[in-house]
Amino acid sequence: MAQRLFLGDEAVAQGALDAGLSGCYAYPGTPSTEILEYIQTSKLAAERNVHREWSTNEKAAMEEAIGMSFAGKRAIVCMKHVGLNACADGFMNAAVTGARGGLAVVVADDPSMHSSQNEQDSRYYGQFAMIPCLEPSSQQEAYEMMSKYVFGESEAKGTPILVRLTTRLSHSRANVEVGEASPIPAAVTADASDRHFVLLPAIAKKNYERLCAKQGTFEAMSEESPYNAYLEGADKSVGIVASGIGFNYVMEAFGGKCPHPVLKISQYPLPKKKLARLLSECQSIVCVEEGMPFIEQQLRGPLADPRIKGRLTGDLPRTGELNPRLVAEAFHLDLPAVPVVSPLVKMRPPRLCDGCPHADTYRAINAAIADMPNARVFGDIGCYTLGALPPYNAISSCVDMGASITMAKGAADAGIGPAIAVIGDSTFTHSGMPGTLDCVWEKSPVTILILDNLTTGMTGGQSSVGAGRMEAICAGLGVEAEHIRTIVPLPGKHDENVAVLREELAYAGPSVIVARRECIQTLRHKVKK
Repeated sequence: MAQRLFLGDEAVAQGALDAGLSGCYAYPGTPSTEILEYIQTSKLAAERNVHREWSTNEKAAMEEAIGMSFAGKRAIVCMKHVGLNACADGFMNAAVTGARGGLAVVVADDPSMHSSQNEQDSRYYGQFAMIPCLEPSSQQEAYEMMSKYVFGESEAKGTPILVRLTTRLSHSRANVEVGEASPIPAAVTADASDRHFVLLPAIAKKNYERLCAKQGTFEAMSEESPYNAYLEGADKSVGIVASGIGFNYVMEAFGGKCPHPVLKISQYPLPKKKLARLLSECQSIVCVEEGMPFIEQQLRGPLADPRIKGRLTGDLPRTGELNPRLVAEAFHLDLPAVPVVSPLVKMRPPRLCDGCPHADTYRAINAAIADMPNARVFGDIGCYTLGALPPYNAISSCVDMGASITMAKGAADAGIGPAIAVIGDSTFTHSGMPGTLDCVWEKSPVTILILDNLTTGMTGGQSSVGAGRMEAICAGLGVEAEHIRTIVPLPGKHDENVAVLREELAYAGPSVIVARRECIQTLRHKVKK
């Protein structure tokens, strides 16, 4: 056994490699990005020729991983929580097809929305799809789940397995005991009569019946799971259900010696027998879980059992991340005073980097529409979302990946004009192309600005599959060649860029302006190298 200092994401990645992984598929999204990044730099992955390229979006990644599982090899697909929305079609249907080679769907949730649009909890997706879900409480457990449990159980039970991380686990470091890497196992084969992956209604119905029949097996897995544990406590006035990293918060709040019984849950569906024991022994139950009140809602039931407490009852905050102090406050423990922050310390909102090409693009947009009071600029997901803040105040919306173009089209349909969409190169290939095709089909008066900084900038500079090809892609989608323009966002070209913008804003149809200049951060890294 060797000891390594790992992020939670890195522990997952190393565990998957040590389990005999053949492919990792992902689209970058905080806080999941480091999983594939680790595999991309792994010597073991290179020696074994593990697939480790970024996918166009989470839907593509999910389906590529299903394809590897179909071929009988072990695959992992990684994303942040909102990415699971983007691949929900493939994810839900993978539960119905089942898995052949081990298939792990690793999703990193972002409570407190550090870099996200919502506080979505992926455990609901696991319940919705009726598949097992694991939620590690530590980096060590994350490694062991991946290296020793997930892929074997996925193959044995013929099901994908969801692994749910949260920001603090993904992005904190701990020492992890790492074992020897297992060889890549032989492919799980099937005879020619195996039609599980053909979801024609006649087959899908049988598959769904088979999935429903597995629920008892999945419940037994949770009852017997090494990751669910009942810890005795002398003071049974209160019992604690602690899931995932919430278990760590409980242990820290009580100094490692909790006087109350604690049911640690890191595998779902919920272990009913262990829960029944806790409920029978304790007068009330406090649920400590990171994210939404997933366990608490199930225990409270439709009649809101008053014995069950947690986020829904106000004993813990309804929104945001938990931490040991919040848990200690819920149990009225003595706490050291919190140092008073000096009024001289001010919040510093995020801003575009010095020299960022997006800043020059927003200056040009603002100048071009200065005398157009009805103009609206629809934004998207990326660094350029910061254009909503001062000094630019340039965009009116940011909803989800690709929504800038489709919202601009809907606004144009409603009579707003000019309607302008601002979208990055990676986001455009992720989910902006279908909306562009709609604009072309209906000849919608929408001006699309593709901010091509030649990388996926917001998540650290990963490769962008369409970088430098935006003009060709838009031509292929049917945008007229004379209305595909390219500008260079630099201060010295401001007047020229404003003129191009005004020309295209005057056109009563779909147009695309590609604002191309390399991200200042990736350029600095190149210069440094």
